[in-house]
Amino acid sequence: MTGLKSLFAGVVLSVASSLAFAAGNPLSVHVLNLQDGLPSPGVNVTLEKQDGNNWNLLNSAATNEQGRIPGLYPEGKALEKGTYRVTFKTGEWFKAHKVSSFFPEVPVIFEVDGTLAHYHIPLLLSPYGFSTYRGN
Repeated sequence: MTGLKSLFAGVVLSVASSLAFAAGNPLSVHVLNLQDGLPSPGVNVTLEKQDGNNWNLLNSAATNEQGRIPGLYPEGKALEKGTYRVTFKTGEWFKAHKVSSFFPEVPVIFEVDGTLAHYHIPLLLSPYGFSTYRGN
């Protein structure tokens, strides 16, 4: 019974720390595989900010076991107004799972206007299609 209590306490602390981290970071992402209805752990994701005709890399990370990156924006930096691009490296992920796919990556370009403190970008993914939206 002690082992079960320790496991439960570890899960609660992990979820709490993820929520606390996400609350302090202005950008999170989530990837769900529509083919099986499960989260997609291990999807590589990049974040860039547009500067004129160029894109500057700000951060990169991989989704966790829940298919989430709770804090994709660079830690300790304030979210600036501008145009951003989050790119999900879906082709790599499908290839690693030995599944053919049509889209090698899914770029999501969005604008930050300063009216929201937090942006969440979910990606609903299948080998031959995807959907995304502004979450909360």
